[in-house]
Amino acid sequence: MDMILKLVDTTNTFLWSYVLIVMLIALGLYFTFRTKFVQFRYFKEMFRLLGDGASKGAKKDGKVSSFQAFCISTSSRVGTGNIAGIAIAIIAGGPGAIFWMWLIALIGSASSFVESTLAQIYKVKDGDSFRGGPAYYIKQGLNNKWLGATFAILITISFGFIFNAVQANTIATSFNSAFGADKLIIGLVLCVLTSLIIFGGVHRIAKVSETIVPIFAGLYILVALFIIATNLNQLPGVFKLIFESAFGMREIAMGTMGGMMLTGIKRGLFSNEAGMGSAPNAAATADVAHPVEQGLIQTLGVFTDTIVICSCTAFIILLYPTYMETGLTGIELTQAALSSHIGPIGNIFIAVCIFLFAFSSIVGNYYYGQSNMEFLNLSKKGLNIFRILVIGMVLFGALVKVEIVWNLADVFMGLMAVINLIAIALLGKYAFAALDDYTKQKKSGIKKPVFYASSIKGLENVECWTDDNASEKAI
Repeated sequence: MDMILKLVDTTNTFLWSYVLIVMLIALGLYFTFRTKFVQFRYFKEMFRLLGDGASKGAKKDGKVSSFQAFCISTSSRVGTGNIAGIAIAIIAGGPGAIFWMWLIALIGSASSFVESTLAQIYKVKDGDSFRGGPAYYIKQGLNNKWLGATFAILITISFGFIFNAVQANTIATSFNSAFGADKLIIGLVLCVLTSLIIFGGVHRIAKVSETIVPIFAGLYILVALFIIATNLNQLPGVFKLIFESAFGMREIAMGTMGGMMLTGIKRGLFSNEAGMGSAPNAAATADVAHPVEQGLIQTLGVFTDTIVICSCTAFIILLYPTYMETGLTGIELTQAALSSHIGPIGNIFIAVCIFLFAFSSIVGNYYYGQSNMEFLNLSKKGLNIFRILVIGMVLFGALVKVEIVWNLADVFMGLMAVINLIAIALLGKYAFAALDDYTKQKKSGIKKPVFYASSIKGLENVECWTDDNASEKAI
């Protein structure tokens, strides 16, 4: 077992240090400049589109709205990484890790725009709905079926199995800490709830996600704002601590600067998933008139996850004066910090938030696996076997320690991200052209731009954006 852990750690270090981080930052910067800073100049438009997608009129029978697609991806993003992962980052890398987490989110949001726009361009029909993602745009855009299949297998293992075990483990640990609940009972309850939802298809997943995510993410943010407001005089000191630690001479002298940057970037990516190739699977499900609409909405998801929710956890912990003296990390540290601010109810509140955030992640993660199993043309019987295996991994995660699972998650996430980043680097020109088309229509006074595949030179193997299909969107 020690040899396995050492191998995983070594592989993980090389992936992140020498390949993945360079690719993430380089491509994030490239996409930022090529889209003319789309994540900033279209910030107001993102909120407008999200509001339109949340309106009742946007929800058509048998369709997944842009807001529901946003909630599916956010349900996967918002989970243990936002609460337990941030505590781990602060203890392992210091407060400066938060700055590097913010930076990778701002840069990576451009990558999120490109991959989600591509997912919309290359989506395929699935009955009355749509599905798509990296496996689909790799196959159709790059004409490389085997690489698409490789990605489909990697994301299915990562999200359907490994990440869901991590989410279940965090739920079981937090409830055991808060209430002394038996982990087996927690695991069985999770299995039942997961079964009720994942056997109901994408529409049930969308409805559950759009209920859980806005309500409890909003509640978590409100509690964090209350804590910040009651400790307002300490806030400048927290920002000073973050920035000084991020660029401090002490960290450079101690040789911890690289480790701090690595920790912040890893936690940022694990949390918001920008460039990893996961969120595009949700983005593709949306019924929109122009691919750029969902690209912008998914970009807002990165801001929501990292700049807002992860920062809430960071401030809750950093405003806890003795956080470094507790000897705690992960979910236990966040629970202790919140309890110091609002009393014993904080322990219970975090346990409930973890349950809902992590459970919504289980549901969202499952859908990523399902979409990619369908890409591999899995039969209905095979899909049901996959569902049973997912439920089994939820129970496994609730019952055992998952240190090796965390390490494996980083390895598989790295492999996924490398494949996806290569694909979007090669196909990015179509996302840029789609953005130019959207911008041109908006400037000409068209309130709701409509996309036609024929408007982009060289765009082939596109199923859902023929002139006839697009004309229906314009009505």
